[in-house]
Amino acid sequence: MDHETCHHLLSSLSGYVDQDLGPEICAEIERHLAGCENCRIVIDTLRKTIDLYQVTAPETKMPDDVRQRLYARLELEDYGK
Repeated sequence: MDHETCHHLLSSLSGYVDQDLGPEICAEIERHLAGCENCRIVIDTLRKTIDLYQVTAPETKMPDDVRQRLYARLELEDYGK
């Protein structure tokens, strides 16, 4: 197993799972995944975690007073109302 390639894959993991990477890097990652069970497990676990979160996470709304304090602290206009 090439640990250098695994390290490179892990640095691109989020972009790969979110499909935000170019086709060349995706092809490189998929070639690596074909021969690296440990990285396949990491990718599969991340995908399952994301799926579980999206299914089970309640939609929450930030209270107005918290939002106003946050925007004031960040010096933002009343963005996202």
